[in-house]
Amino acid sequence: MKNKQNKPTAKRMNMEKMRSLLDISRKVSTLETLDEILAELIEITTTELNADRGTIFLNDQETGELYSRVAQGNFQREIRLLNSSGIAGEVFHTGKSLIIQDAYSDGRFNQSIDEKTGYITKSILCVPIKAARNEIIGVAQVLNKKEGPFTEDDVMLLEAIATQAAIALQSTIFAERMKKFRTKEMEFFDVVAEATSEINLGTLLHKVMSEAMRMTDSERSTLFLNDNKTNELYSRIGEGLSSTEIRFPNNVGIAGAVFQSGETINIPHAYADLRFNPSFDKRTGFFTRSILCTPVTNKSGKIIGVTQVLNKKGGPFTKEDEMRLKAFTAQVAIALENAKLFDDVQNMKNYNEGMLESMSNGVITLNEDGKIITCNTAGMKIMKVSESEILNRKVEEFFSGANAWVLEKTERVGKTQTQDVIMDADLMFGGAKLSVNLTILPLASVEKKKLGTMIVIEDISSEKRMKSTMSRYIDPALTDQIMDCTEDFMGGKNITATILFSDIRGFTTLTEELGAQGTVALLNEYFTLMVDCIQKEGGILDKFIGDAIMAAFGIPFAHNDDEDRAVRTAIQMVKSLNVWNRERISEGKKPVRIGIGLNTDSIVSGNIGSPKRTDYTVIGDGVNLASRLESACKQYYSAILISDNTYSKLKGTYRLRKVDRVVVKGKTEPVSIYEVLDYHTEETFPNMMEAVNNFSHGLACYQKGQWGKAIEAFQRALSQNSNDKLSQMYIDRCEHMRKNQPAGQWDGIWVMTSK
Repeated sequence: MKNKQNKPTAKRMNMEKMRSLLDISRKVSTLETLDEILAELIEITTTELNADRGTIFLNDQETGELYSRVAQGNFQREIRLLNSSGIAGEVFHTGKSLIIQDAYSDGRFNQSIDEKTGYITKSILCVPIKAARNEIIGVAQVLNKKEGPFTEDDVMLLEAIATQAAIALQSTIFAERMKKFRTKEMEFFDVVAEATSEINLGTLLHKVMSEAMRMTDSERSTLFLNDNKTNELYSRIGEGLSSTEIRFPNNVGIAGAVFQSGETINIPHAYADLRFNPSFDKRTGFFTRSILCTPVTNKSGKIIGVTQVLNKKGGPFTKEDEMRLKAFTAQVAIALENAKLFDDVQNMKNYNEGMLESMSNGVITLNEDGKIITCNTAGMKIMKVSESEILNRKVEEFFSGANAWVLEKTERVGKTQTQDVIMDADLMFGGAKLSVNLTILPLASVEKKKLGTMIVIEDISSEKRMKSTMSRYIDPALTDQIMDCTEDFMGGKNITATILFSDIRGFTTLTEELGAQGTVALLNEYFTLMVDCIQKEGGILDKFIGDAIMAAFGIPFAHNDDEDRAVRTAIQMVKSLNVWNRERISEGKKPVRIGIGLNTDSIVSGNIGSPKRTDYTVIGDGVNLASRLESACKQYYSAILISDNTYSKLKGTYRLRKVDRVVVKGKTEPVSIYEVLDYHTEETFPNMMEAVNNFSHGLACYQKGQWGKAIEAFQRALSQNSNDKLSQMYIDRCEHMRKNQPAGQWDGIWVMTSK
């Protein structure tokens, strides 16, 4: 009875499925756009298969990607993936349907989309969409069957739905491509017509770049024009970038290669190409993935520049992108050349007018015979002269004596017809010395006939005095930064730097003996020596803290050897101090001893304070560790201690020894510390290598808890240098540890309880 009842039920189900398939064909055939068909198919597949979500992926032949324009649920955007990746990629390439009952246990499943949306994929059914002649044009995929697992019947049903929809999908895709192509062509002609009517170079560049970026669906675009005078490629605008002018030799990088060869370059992976220079990415924070660069050629066949687009959205640039960009640049090349010529003329006009009309700089013009024809009010004020004292005089009469060098420069410019710029020069007028920037330019007519010379004087005396005064209070490198700063001076940033702390030992006792005036005199002399050592290695003096010094290496500008610079500075500080101490002892004064701690780490640097009073400084755990190491110099009888963060990054060779592995106060993680010994002589540290080797052996035994062997090794080190207080300290420590065995397993780590 049971079997008899099932037969008509199965038959009815088959009839219903056939009717559903016919309904699908009718529904799809009435729809006009691809988006409508995709939406309808997803609705049908999820309903018929009782699934939670569904997606139709179509193959993009140009990019080799599977794409979907519609996804159900709260996650709706175009999805693109390589047609060889994931479960959908395997079904597309093999043409075989797949049922995945547990998506997360299948290595082919890509979890990234779930991670972005918060959706959890449990089961997957994926079938190929086959058109005529079994051509696979995409895949259909449903997720998370609501009741029970996906079955082979579900596979057959979804394959049937996909087959019914394939013809409509294929024809609609073709029609959409043709429509897009016609639309692009019409837009192309409109843009070309609009661009070629523009004469302003800045506006034209903006239009060309906007259209190039839109046309190729890219993230950024730049048009580089060639400067025939300097043989440089330059750009004044780049979509997505600030409008600062970029210049570089016209044979450098991808753009230079295209300009020199005249051949289009299409690079799908920029960082894999040796011609790509990543330095611009580093400066801007932009990440270049793909590049398409094509030459811009004028009507005479001469290359006048290159057009470059970056990062096509959704994949690499295609052959169609190449063809369209070539066609576009060919059409606008004439307009570009005309606009460039107009811009050059306009710039020259504005430049000359600006120079003559400027009231802040002095402007002097000479005729071809070297007679002073004009001088503006600012020039007469700067030079402290009246019109009668300067006008109609020969240049050699006016610029004489200490100012005779101006005559030599002027004569050279007249002969070479090339401008000359002299920065931070000295002029004498009215018995007073002026600091100036001097620019001497040749004057010529449109026909290149010599008209004379122009001298522009910029008085920088007050700026130079201010800079000199500021440099007495803050580091010169920071002075330059402050003088050039225009905005956001209160900002901060994370940076890797090496921090140096130094401190005078027994300073309180010294101050009591010297008194107030003696203490100030001592510190002034001491700080002069120490700051010279810091600045010679490019370090920046952060602050004086009583008798302590805090300095940093790597800010505001980093070097590739900041750790070595810091170590060399510490060594030189101790050496300079030793020389100074010999003078003090000869004068009957007490010597000065210091401790120095160095640490390299990521710190925060910037200006901290209020808009009225700021302090450029560095903060963070990396700074604190350097301070702890400076204090630890007392405990380890050392002058210079460095962390393993600094030690591991040193490029030079130094005489070092590892002194301990410690947990400093306020921290939980241990750090290895090293003593720098390069400031020692044979007299101050005899038998250094032998003593260090024995000490290192003793330290290794100590860290293993082998107290007896450690004591023997430290005693050998002490016999080679009786002044090695560090070895004696370890002997005492080992004796204590031998009598008072540490609880638990000894890990060789010493916990510091004081700062």
